[in-house]
Amino acid sequence: MKRLSSVDVCSGAGGLALGLELAGFDPVLLLDSNRQACETLRHNRPSWNVLEMDLLDFDPLEHQVSYDVDLLSAGLPRVRSSATTKRVETGQELKLLKATIYLAHAVRPRALLIENVPELVDGAAFDEVRDFVRGELLHLGYGFHWFILNATDFGVPQDRRQGVMVALKEPYADRFRPPESAVVKHLTVGEALRSSMSERGWTGADAWAQQANRVAPTLVGGSENRGGADLGPSGTKKAWARMGVNAVSLSDEVPGPDGTQESDNSGSPLKKITVDQAALLQSFPKDWEITGRKTVRYRQIGHASPPPVGEALGLAIARTLRS
Repeated sequence: MKRLSSVDVCSGAGGLALGLELAGFDPVLLLDSNRQACETLRHNRPSWNVLEMDLLDFDPLEHQVSYDVDLLSAGLPRVRSSATTKRVETGQELKLLKATIYLAHAVRPRALLIENVPELVDGAAFDEVRDFVRGELLHLGYGFHWFILNATDFGVPQDRRQGVMVALKEPYADRFRPPESAVVKHLTVGEALRSSMSERGWTGADAWAQQANRVAPTLVGGSENRGGADLGPSGTKKAWARMGVNAVSLSDEVPGPDGTQESDNSGSPLKKITVDQAALLQSFPKDWEITGRKTVRYRQIGHASPPPVGEALGLAIARTLRS
């Protein structure tokens, strides 16, 4: 079956692009402003055309390979809303979302995919954002689908809700159906990490895996400018602790035979996970190498879209475009 073409912006570590590749989309261009994320993309897919540039500065006239693709995809930085005003904050994230919509004017893809916070779909604070999207794309002949997916319903061992917008040119829009879960039983943290926890011969790995008998809380990458590699706020850390995980930071190694992690000086009986294990919880394949130092690697993982979700979305869009 003929493969489809795509442009992927705000690509990050490539979670969405990788999932779309598995679904039959070959990117003609990937764009991200983060140097280390671009290095990760080039390291894993040397053949990909990766452009290190801010989306706000991108001019498709200078990169005409981006024209007339089947899909324009964007795993955008999370747009925030203010709890006090219930309005979307006017920051860089919102500018990037609008830039993606404007890019669709020039690229004219047959389909547009945007992944962001769940509130993008139905939150009152995002009414103006949704009105902007409709106003810009309706007259171009696109129909819209707004929906929420949870990554855990697609085999990802993580409670990660994602707001999605898929816009398609007519007559495809009416034929599109959002992907549905085929998961009978959600994958737990213990099931996902048991093998890696025992790599150095830890005799307690089985018991630990039995305790880690639920899906992970949402992994968060945090700010690019501050903070270290921890697994989230205090409430999230308590949820991790109930699964036998010390979430205050990441370890440099999995436990040794007696359970010792040499880089952990906390004195806690709980075990820390490694960056590679965080990538497994985000469902990156083992051969996908996230480049950089520990904190930078973890931020790329936490900001990524899980590849199985991207694959499910890609398959649904591909079926529609081929119908």
